[in-house]
Amino acid sequence: MAHGHAAKLTESVHLPEGFGAARTMFGIGVLGLIASAVGFFLDKEQFFFSYLVAFTFFASIGIASMLLVMIHHITNSSWGTAIRRLPETFASNMWIWAFFFVPILFGLYELYHWTHEKDVLADPILLGKVPFLNEPFFIVRQVLYFAIWGAVGFFLHRWSTNMDTTGNWGLIRNFRLLSAPGLLILAFTIAFAGFDWLMSLDPHWFSTMWGVYFFAMSFQTLFPVLLLMIVFLRSRGVLSKTITSGHVYDLTAWFFGFSVFYAYIAFSQFLLIYYANIPEETLWYYHRLEGSWELITITLFVGRFVLPFVLLLNRDNKRKVPLIVAVSSLVVFIHFLEIHWIVMPILNHHGIALSWMDVTTFLGLGGVFMGLFFYRLGRHALVPVKDPKLAKSLTSEFHN
Repeated sequence: MAHGHAAKLTESVHLPEGFGAARTMFGIGVLGLIASAVGFFLDKEQFFFSYLVAFTFFASIGIASMLLVMIHHITNSSWGTAIRRLPETFASNMWIWAFFFVPILFGLYELYHWTHEKDVLADPILLGKVPFLNEPFFIVRQVLYFAIWGAVGFFLHRWSTNMDTTGNWGLIRNFRLLSAPGLLILAFTIAFAGFDWLMSLDPHWFSTMWGVYFFAMSFQTLFPVLLLMIVFLRSRGVLSKTITSGHVYDLTAWFFGFSVFYAYIAFSQFLLIYYANIPEETLWYYHRLEGSWELITITLFVGRFVLPFVLLLNRDNKRKVPLIVAVSSLVVFIHFLEIHWIVMPILNHHGIALSWMDVTTFLGLGGVFMGLFFYRLGRHALVPVKDPKLAKSLTSEFHN
């Protein structure tokens, strides 16, 4: 049973009729996937590497969205209530996103050297990793990851939208009961997914920091994605009074903070490997510091840390929408570039070799991912209208 009064909203909190973003995104996605399917028959190996990059990019946004929503619930925070429906919606589609992992399962031989039985038997290092790096156990782990992510994302979204219609504030207890252990479980599954999808591409290499590195790069990217989505919706006259400049400021502050956190983790990983100077570890960075890959390495440092840090350090700049859009767009692009930088040197050791399938797989999977987002977003209110903390979130109390 609800208590008290719902927050007073001065505008519609639903997408307007005829808002065709979902159809447009699905159209782009279908065309991109068709073009990528043609690429599969022309160059199967390139297709799987390009597909893995695009898949990981969008999966990381969905996973990071779940984390943000659960942090919101276990801290009982109010500031983010007005924007919570956006990450909830991204997270709610993770059970569908699991189906797009299936093509990767058919490309295990092309992607992962540890699936080559003859090479494994002749290599003591690979042979020692067989108990973990083997196809049946790999597949079981993926099923487990997506079962957990799909269930968590589904229930977080379902309970939130149910509260919109029933006004049952008792669902808040469900949020917390799920989020407290859920954060710990997600921490492990995200780390192991990062090991499986990306680190095991080079099975001789290892980093004990890879799990938190994958988390840091994913979580940093979520904030510019949300900022770009908010600016897009407000430019279409949606939520222009509900999501205020104060919310944009707060998200930008999170963006700035996690840019520093990402840099700390990425540099720490590099520094530990650099001063240990173990050949099996340093070779991974060596390949990414030779040829044209060195240019990408420098670009990542400048574009993902230096520019966001310098441009968003000033308090007033966190309110300048054109600047926020520019920096957010840069970091989203750099996130894709970084995953490309992690994956593609396995295929092209000595330098960048861009493929048109890098574009088609990104557009194909991105169109579907964003189409699902807009489709589900349009079926419910854009903010949790009967959440007891919404009224507080709409005030200026949290926005400096």
